[in-house]
Amino acid sequence: MNLEPRATERLTVAQALVKFLSVQFSERDGQRQRLIPGVWGIFGHGNVGGLGQALEEYGSDLPTYRPQNEQSMVHAAAAFAKHTNRLQTFACTASVGPGSLNMLTAAATATVNRVPVLLLPSDYFANRLPDPVLQQLEHPSEHDSSVNDCFRPVSRFFTRISRAEQLLSALPEAMRVLTDPSETGAVTISLPEDVQTEAYDWPVAFFAPRTWRVRRPVPELEAIEEVAALIRAAKNPLIVTGGGTIYSAASSELDALASKLGIPVAETQGGKGALRWNHPQCVGPVGANGGTAANRLALEADLVIAVGTRLADFTTASKTAFQNPDVRFVGLNICAADSSKLRGVSLICDAKRGLEMLQKALEGFAGTSLEYRQRVSALKLEWDSIVTKSRTPDTTKLEMAQAEVIGLANESFGGAATVICAAGSLPGDLLKLWRPEDPHAYHLEYGFSCMGYEIPAGLGVKMAEPNREVVVFVGDGTYLLMNSEIVTAVAEHLELTIMLLDNRAYGSIRGLQMSLGSPSFNNELRARDAKTNRTDGEQIIVDFAAHARSMGANAWHPKNYAQLETALSEARGTRGVRVIVVPVSLHDRLGGFESWWDVPVAEVSSQAAVRAARVEYEAALKKQRRVY
Repeated sequence: MNLEPRATERLTVAQALVKFLSVQFSERDGQRQRLIPGVWGIFGHGNVGGLGQALEEYGSDLPTYRPQNEQSMVHAAAAFAKHTNRLQTFACTASVGPGSLNMLTAAATATVNRVPVLLLPSDYFANRLPDPVLQQLEHPSEHDSSVNDCFRPVSRFFTRISRAEQLLSALPEAMRVLTDPSETGAVTISLPEDVQTEAYDWPVAFFAPRTWRVRRPVPELEAIEEVAALIRAAKNPLIVTGGGTIYSAASSELDALASKLGIPVAETQGGKGALRWNHPQCVGPVGANGGTAANRLALEADLVIAVGTRLADFTTASKTAFQNPDVRFVGLNICAADSSKLRGVSLICDAKRGLEMLQKALEGFAGTSLEYRQRVSALKLEWDSIVTKSRTPDTTKLEMAQAEVIGLANESFGGAATVICAAGSLPGDLLKLWRPEDPHAYHLEYGFSCMGYEIPAGLGVKMAEPNREVVVFVGDGTYLLMNSEIVTAVAEHLELTIMLLDNRAYGSIRGLQMSLGSPSFNNELRARDAKTNRTDGEQIIVDFAAHARSMGANAWHPKNYAQLETALSEARGTRGVRVIVVPVSLHDRLGGFESWWDVPVAEVSSQAAVRAARVEYEAALKKQRRVY
């Protein structure tokens, strides 16, 4: 029997990639959306004739956005993915060499936070004829090595396309990883610049629309029964909720379980907002950046149910948060590695499905005692009062305080606005003080705490949800590191507010430095002093408002709380990018709340303050849990 030859279409590798991406969809709970709704790209000789040409000719359903920095475009893509509960993301392309390598830090940020991004770095010539090509880094003993190999350890999937037909297997696998809630992160497809332009006869079926269902695995019944028994036996249980709860859209299930059984819910940076801040069972943040309510409950908890959190160092207060010698842990997590941390009972499942099944397994169980519920309520009331007091402006002060600026911004924009931050002391203060009203009203990148994430993330969140108010908090040090995407936001007609808090220093790390016994050193924005040959000379004054205006933003520079309130009100009624530059005290800082973080102190020193700090450090080490 004669068979008709399979239908093909002759396209370049880059053109085929663009056509393929434009017809990929994700689906969860019956809702279908484009998996890759667009591309961020900065073009150079490594991709302008390949992907650049393909996007211009075939990218009508795949709009291209031009950022100012390769790292920041990946941050924007990751923030977009995070805000869409990891159901969508962008592709990012850069030219060979430095352009592609600039994406590396942001790739690690995405992978650490389990957020999907698709990276398309350009690479050297596969045919090796123009060798070394411009911007290629030669390796003396590995002829096939390139800077793109640096993406391997920070990617969840990496491949290099050296022959056209490799794309046929690489792209489906890339889509699978992007949509897998357990394996997702940075996905990197390295594209040699000559291969991008090579033609191949592609099967037409390769470009048929495809829907990738985002799985919701259910837990094993035996594990559910074991966890249910632990909950029934616990006298002081505590739930710690993480980002997995939000990504799974499991807030209502968490609410139902916690409310019915009277179990308090403590928050991580990723899980804040899973329950509204004034929910009766929401006891606020736990760990190194935690509050009194959650930290005291953690101290005495005999059962900790970790839902969708990887129990990172800040959450466990460097393994000092949970001091009950008989405490048991449960890891309800879609990732097996995370579910078993602290020798926990492993409940490997989707957060929504796992919480549903736990509630069903506990039908008829009355939950915690009245005494415990009353203690939880009293601790929550006390903590809420501390938060209110900490964020209420004291108009008698000569300088504005960071905590009080946060409070005014939250009151002005409301609890439905999405607040964004990543690094410095601001994340800790926001975790304690910001009062979100829904799961998407709090957006912190604190897995990598990557300086420079904030403003690009503002673009990503605004693109994901154009009608939501977006408030970006950033310190002056981070602003100086990466601010250029203000230009991109202006070009794309995006409206967002940037709260630029100026203490003329890396105030967060300066405070940590001095808490370790060291004097302030190289963390303040000062000129070099010729006498000391150190950066402890006169302060450097930067006109941030003028700088923001030069990039097309509207800017305010209030000097006191009354002016700040006026600026916030005017910003809400102003179109475009709004930058509010707020000078804040370097010294008036929010304190800790009965917690600790392991930062080693020098074991020997001629400085008395360092020696004293070491004594305190060694005493704190004795409280750490040794988990074997």
